[in-house]
Amino acid sequence: MTVAFVYPGQGSQVIGMAKDLYDNFAVAKNVLDAVCDVLKQDLKTIMFEGPADELTLTENTQPALLAASMMAQKVLEAELEKPIQNLASAVAGHSLGEYSALTAAGAFSLENAAVLVRLRGNAMQKAVPVGQGAMAAILGLEMDQVEELLRNVPNKNWVAQIANDNSPGQIVVSGHTEAITWIIEQAKEKGAKRALSLPVSAPFHSLLMESAALVMEKALSTVNTNQPKVNVYANVTAMTIEHPAEIAPLLVAQITGRVRWTESIANMHKHGINTFVEIGTGKVLSGLIKRIAPEASVYNFGNKDELQTITALWA
Repeated sequence: MTVAFVYPGQGSQVIGMAKDLYDNFAVAKNVLDAVCDVLKQDLKTIMFEGPADELTLTENTQPALLAASMMAQKVLEAELEKPIQNLASAVAGHSLGEYSALTAAGAFSLENAAVLVRLRGNAMQKAVPVGQGAMAAILGLEMDQVEELLRNVPNKNWVAQIANDNSPGQIVVSGHTEAITWIIEQAKEKGAKRALSLPVSAPFHSLLMESAALVMEKALSTVNTNQPKVNVYANVTAMTIEHPAEIAPLLVAQITGRVRWTESIANMHKHGINTFVEIGTGKVLSGLIKRIAPEASVYNFGNKDELQTITALWA
């Protein structure tokens, strides 16, 4: 068994996330308490009790998901009495989840990661006035069909690009609202199974996020970055990070660039990963992985009830 840990991004949040870990494991409590302390915010109450509109604010969602993933990570390591490098051969995270992957691998401290993702959430939210940007999921079209639509957007001043290559047949586009509306209509005409606008507050992973990329470039230049303890597959290259100096530029590029999730999982599988464990809240990535590498084994660990099944993998 060769294992990769994967970490979810925005959209996986849910009220009550990681509460049973907090209530039952000291290591999990320590993680969330540390995040709350460094952010000077009662993030715990927002995660456990809501309200939903508070949890779904990007500035809260991003540190909440980081905290939930790191809580699960620390519980798993403590229960098995092994560090990450003795459990997994590689890690990857989807968008925001890349920060969780890097933190789990030891590239960032938990405290620095929490500050970075809070800043990231704020910067991304402020990059584009509400209503001027949008994202849409296109289901059932091939990559070249979506790329053709992007080339044919009628106004060349409109930004429109692929934000996420999530799995075969699931592509997310991002850009100006007018462009995304046009692409949705055209995708349906081309035979897409579904083409729908996503309930997001900004056009993530598009060139409209350039101001957020500049904010993160400045912030990342001040943060200590360590050599990861396991291979980390980067979103924008779908390849492993070879040196700590690569991490900041890759994270900056990720703000405006494509999340190459299909390629990342395919490359891990090609390099011998046969078991994937989604660490944190939800099962979004597990569903994608099953479509990308259907012969691989896929598991989740985000709550106490899943612990026995996960720890048995290393028995």
